[in-house]
Amino acid sequence: MSTPQQVITIHGEQELAARAGHLFEGAESEFVCAATDVNTWSRPATRAAMAGRIRHRAVGPVIRKLYTPAALTDEEQRNHLLELGSLGAQVRICGTGLLRHETIVIDRRVMILAGTEVAGDREFTVTTSPALIDGVYALFEATWEAAAELTAYLRREPPQVDVEGRRILRALGEGLTDEVAARRLGLSLRTYRRRVAELMRLLEAESRFQAGVQAGALGLTS
Repeated sequence: MSTPQQVITIHGEQELAARAGHLFEGAESEFVCAATDVNTWSRPATRAAMAGRIRHRAVGPVIRKLYTPAALTDEEQRNHLLELGSLGAQVRICGTGLLRHETIVIDRRVMILAGTEVAGDREFTVTTSPALIDGVYALFEATWEAAAELTAYLRREPPQVDVEGRRILRALGEGLTDEVAARRLGLSLRTYRRRVAELMRLLEAESRFQAGVQAGALGLTS
């Protein structure tokens, strides 16, 4: 990482920890992370070890973490995020889509982009290119400004959804096809699709999957 334009590819989370773990420890002013949810790492022990490099410093950088409502779908993830907040990290929840896997920017000088999983592990792109970092950072800032602080998001009153709507949301969360879900619920396909569109607007969701996830986080599928 000696030149300002260098871009390298790292194969697997263990190699990332070995070759780039010092970058986490070396964060001075700011550490930002955007991810769909907390469990994007296939090796939780690696995630915990790298997070600990920052958490246990006496004087550390500003930490900002941005997630979608998918991070709130189970109690363990919610408690983890609340713990981060109690330790001084800033955590926000956004309703818009994020990258599928983590994007990390350290001091606006190093960026780590997680790729798709291959053979049980992922590739990571690590770059110090100012042009790449500035572009991604600008997107992060725009999404951050529109996102809700974690505790404020959790205090929100859930929208009012009738019994049929909750059943439809459960079907969305299960990933059922329209045809299967409509048949199970005793609705015509046209009616089912109309109700799905209404529920997506109500939840301000950009996709059916996101509607199902947000419904679960708000307790609308129980």
